[in-house]
Amino acid sequence: MSTSTATEPQTLWFIDTVARVLVDGEETNGNYSVVDSVGPQGNMPPLHVHEREDEVFHVVEGQLTVFLPGEQVELNVGDTLRAPRGVPHTYRVESDTCRWLVFCQPAGFEEFVRAVSEPAPSSELPPDRSHDLDAIAAAAAAAGIELLGPPGALPA
Repeated sequence: MSTSTATEPQTLWFIDTVARVLVDGEETNGNYSVVDSVGPQGNMPPLHVHEREDEVFHVVEGQLTVFLPGEQVELNVGDTLRAPRGVPHTYRVESDTCRWLVFCQPAGFEEFVRAVSEPAPSSELPPDRSHDLDAIAAAAAAAGIELLGPPGALPA
């Protein structure tokens, strides 16, 4: 097993964000993965729950609010928060843009990212575009992620 890679991670348009899989589960025997994400202000995925993995958010640039049942946590540069598996959550980008790392244990989330992404021609945020919500929901379900509500819905 290699501890570093000579190839640059592929830049992807992951729904309305830019993502790069920095550590693939194949590199860690499925133990964990790391995805680097950049999103625009207001970016907020559907309320969802990961059944298979814990998800850890670490803010590199900007500000992100993570919503968990009964609480919302503002994350600034250097802040880290774990969203445990089985706990409904979502996030919202508060700053003009935000860059954060998503650590998942065990690995698998990166496969969902790849399944619903397309190669990005640059590291620029994707333009406004429509999404096949049924395909996203199906890929999420295949990855053990249940979508619980539309963007903007918050956990109870």
